[in-house]
Amino acid sequence: MLNSLDLEGRPQDTRVVVAMSGGVDSSVTAALLKSEGYDVVGITLQLYDHGAATHRKGACCAGQDIHDARNVAERIGIPHYVLDYENRFRESVIDSFADSYASGQTPVPCIECNRSIKFRDLLATARELGASVLATGHYVASRRMRDGSRALICAADADRDQSYFLFATTREQLDYLRFPLGDMTKPQARELARRFGLTVADKQDSQDICFVPTGRYTDIISRLRPNAVEPGDIVDLDGRVIGRHQGIVHFTVGQRRGLGIASSAPLYVVRLDAASRRVVVGPRQALRMDRIVLRDVNWIGDGALDRAVGEGLEIFVRVRSTRAPQPAWLRAVDGGYEVELVAGEEGVSPGQACVFYDAPSGQARVLGGGFIQSAAAKSAAAKGAARETIAPQPFVEAMRG
Repeated sequence: MLNSLDLEGRPQDTRVVVAMSGGVDSSVTAALLKSEGYDVVGITLQLYDHGAATHRKGACCAGQDIHDARNVAERIGIPHYVLDYENRFRESVIDSFADSYASGQTPVPCIECNRSIKFRDLLATARELGASVLATGHYVASRRMRDGSRALICAADADRDQSYFLFATTREQLDYLRFPLGDMTKPQARELARRFGLTVADKQDSQDICFVPTGRYTDIISRLRPNAVEPGDIVDLDGRVIGRHQGIVHFTVGQRRGLGIASSAPLYVVRLDAASRRVVVGPRQALRMDRIVLRDVNWIGDGALDRAVGEGLEIFVRVRSTRAPQPAWLRAVDGGYEVELVAGEEGVSPGQACVFYDAPSGQARVLGGGFIQSAAAKSAAAKGAARETIAPQPFVEAMRG
């Protein structure tokens, strides 16, 4: 008979490593599993220099959060370890983040952190400790399929769902991961924290970019890639110069505010040309894209990706974490993969993720996803944007110099 983690054996004979960030969600995960009798070990990762962030509200994996995680572990009676992953985090997440912005992309560092740090390095450590699973406080669910494999499912609490940030999880990792909060709401998790007597019950949630102490990501980029914060031209769709800017890192596709341009009609950032340091702006209709070219596609649906795609697979895709999934077709093209959006989408930005789902809402299954390499319009209404695809420029190596 399987226990609550879909494993053979009694809870007391099952070791579980819990990734404890110091927040309420991971703390409740650890307390819940301990209350069910599992042999729980808590691990907190120190991911960046916590000196500047110790007193900053909303920081995670540094300073006060490490202290909070240690207190929770002591409260519930489990061993707790702090692992110094600063070098790994800097190389895999922070440097990649700076490179992406320098290339005119809009990266999602949480995805890379989950993929490279938590679900690769920490997972390996959990195995070394003899754990049967690694559990986290993410709001996403995992379901055992008939063939014994596991599927990644959207959280019951749609407002908290974190599936977008976990699309790069592999099948092998899914077999080893568990997400006990996937069927809970945030208020339910906080209530459990109070029942367990955890001091973090009312602690505020961490911010997305945890390693930016000031809240200004451009400070990080200007220090690591100073050439990315150099002035350039703001041009219209025909290439006419209509203004100046102080660095492309201050902009993202779809942005309207902060352009510093007087215009009779609203203007939006349509494209970032890192090589020429140009910010291309245009009317809102120029933002609508219909075709997305993907890179680094990860497939966790049924069967092999090429077999599943065939002549075209009807799916639902989310192109930003705050957007609702939209109907689309996934196709194999020229050795890669492209998504054709049925109704188009505004503000498709290179560097963001395009995540695949089997349904538009509810506890849909995550089928995988990829990073947006470029996007193009086919609509005549977006003729200005159709002249060129939105794509980052190969500028990173020059930035390093």
